[in-house]
Amino acid sequence: MDHLKRVKEEFTRQADTFDKYAAKADDSVEARFQEAVGAAGSGAILDVACGPGVVTAALAGRAREVTAFDATPAMLEKARKRCAAAGHDNVRFEQGNAEALPFGDGAFDAVVTRLAIHHFPDPKGVAGEMFRVLRPGGTVVIADVVVSEDAGEAALQNAIEIIRDPSHVRMLPASELDRLVTETGFDIVVQTTWDKSREFEEWMGIANDPQRVEPLRTMVRALAEDGRTAGMGLSIEDDSVVFFHRWRLIAARKPGS
Repeated sequence: MDHLKRVKEEFTRQADTFDKYAAKADDSVEARFQEAVGAAGSGAILDVACGPGVVTAALAGRAREVTAFDATPAMLEKARKRCAAAGHDNVRFEQGNAEALPFGDGAFDAVVTRLAIHHFPDPKGVAGEMFRVLRPGGTVVIADVVVSEDAGEAALQNAIEIIRDPSHVRMLPASELDRLVTETGFDIVVQTTWDKSREFEEWMGIANDPQRVEPLRTMVRALAEDGRTAGMGLSIEDDSVVFFHRWRLIAARKPGS
C-alpha cells in the first residue's frame, strides 16, 4: 500500500481517539512549543502534520497567522474544531504531502511539527522542505518520541510501534534526530529530552483497532516478564503493562537574517 494512503487510513480511523488523547500524550508540550518558538511565534507559522491541532491552537493566540497542514482530512477537521472552540480566526487549513509542501520559499517565520517525524518514509526530505519554506533567521521546532541509542532496543521498540500502527515508519535515536536537523542546514539552539509515563491499555485505545490489542498485549507482557524493556521501560505494575515515551524537542534557526 502507498504509505500516504496508509497514513490517511490509520488517522481517519484514529481521528476521534487521537483527538481525545492528543493533549494527554504529554501535557507539557504546548508550553514547550510556545517557549521554543520564541519571538518568531508572533509571525506566520506552519504546523506540519498538525493532527488534531494541539500545537496549532497553542500557538495561534500569539501568531499573526498559523497554517495547519496535514495529509488527513479527518485530522484537519479536528484541528479546525479545536481552533474554533478556542476562538482563533487566524488559522487556515491545508491538506497535502509534507514531502512536497505547497508553499513558497521563505514563506514562514516559524515551522513546527509534533509527533510526526517517525511517520515519514523520507524524514530528510521533509526536513528539507521545512528548511525551504522557512525564512532566513526563522525558527523550526521539532518534537518527536525517540528510541534508545542501542540498536537492538531501538529495533524492538519500533517493531512494537509498527504492529500497533502500520503508518509508523521509524522513531530515531536522539543523536540521529539531532543530526537530521543539523545536516539539513539548521543551527540548533535548544535540545531537551524528557520521559512521559504511559499505560498500555490507554495507548492501544488510541489506535482504535481492537484486533491488534490482544496479540500486542501478549507480546509486550511476555517481554516485560522476561525483563526486556525495549528501551521504553516496559514493566508490569499492579498487573498492568506500563512504559514510557522519551520525547526530544529541538529548536533551531535557519541561518541568515
